[in-house]
Amino acid sequence: MSTTELRETPHIKPNGVEIAETILLPGDPLRAKFIAETYLEDVVQFNDVRNMFGYTGTFKGKRISVMGTGMGTPSMSLYSWELIHIFGVKNLIRIGSCGAIQDQLNLYDIVFAMGASTDSNYVQQYNLPGQYSNIASFALLEKAKKVADEKGLPVHVGNVLSSDFFYNADQTALERWSKMGILCAEMETAGLYMNAAHAGVNALTILTVSDHIFRHEQTTTEERQTAFTNMMEIALELA
Repeated sequence: MSTTELRETPHIKPNGVEIAETILLPGDPLRAKFIAETYLEDVVQFNDVRNMFGYTGTFKGKRISVMGTGMGTPSMSLYSWELIHIFGVKNLIRIGSCGAIQDQLNLYDIVFAMGASTDSNYVQQYNLPGQYSNIASFALLEKAKKVADEKGLPVHVGNVLSSDFFYNADQTALERWSKMGILCAEMETAGLYMNAAHAGVNALTILTVSDHIFRHEQTTTEERQTAFTNMMEIALELA
């Protein structure tokens, strides 16, 4: 379990509140608030800078934190880097929404991101002599699949797309990703997986399908904040 001591950054100021070694990372800070208020006991807020709410509490006796990350690789990468390198977080579990691009996925289905393809240039900082594969921590992935099986929850496990583009001028791009077996599109996982791999810590993304892009189906904003409970409960059990 990590302690914050007097550490802070321009973006995270815990004021002495502990940040646990395991943290859930929804993009929406209001989803972080919902999780803390609904599932955690003895909750203390550790961050409100830029309204990126963060909380620490206990779940079934285990210390766990939850914090919003914002949208996109730059925002996720900034917060996850600080959580890892400044506050000592060891297990980072993104819980978010995604847009399905395969026929077998439906609204509210759960996806475990075994890999994260990307159109982002975030990997360029490492000056690697080739293409890097962004993959999940197998330890977390294996445990998450076991939890889902015990709960009787069917899940899809595979490759997702972490894209810098929510609105893409190339409207055929997702069709080509779909032909490569990509399950769904989101915007943060690749950056999280790279930060975790470079630091030697664990990361996993668990997603709920909020939209089916090709079928033009979607959930509401309110449902995205509060109704993705199966995903949240799987993530909490990983603590």
